[in-house]
Amino acid sequence: MREIERLRRWAGLGGTWEVVERTPARVTVSLRRCDGGEEAELLVSEDADLLGWLGGRTSSEQ
Repeated sequence: MREIERLRRWAGLGGTWEVVERTPARVTVSLRRCDGGEEAELLVSEDADLLGWLGGRTSSEQ
């Protein structure tokens, strides 16, 4: 599954996500549960499409 769809699906199911680290070539995103915001998983990606889609956003709340 592509990372963009994965983040959209995660948020669509009530979870949130937050960028915890970003470089020009890589991003690390914390996937957080909908029942308290506990981190469920880290997504680390070098996908240029994902980096472009995220732009300057730091979380799913933006």
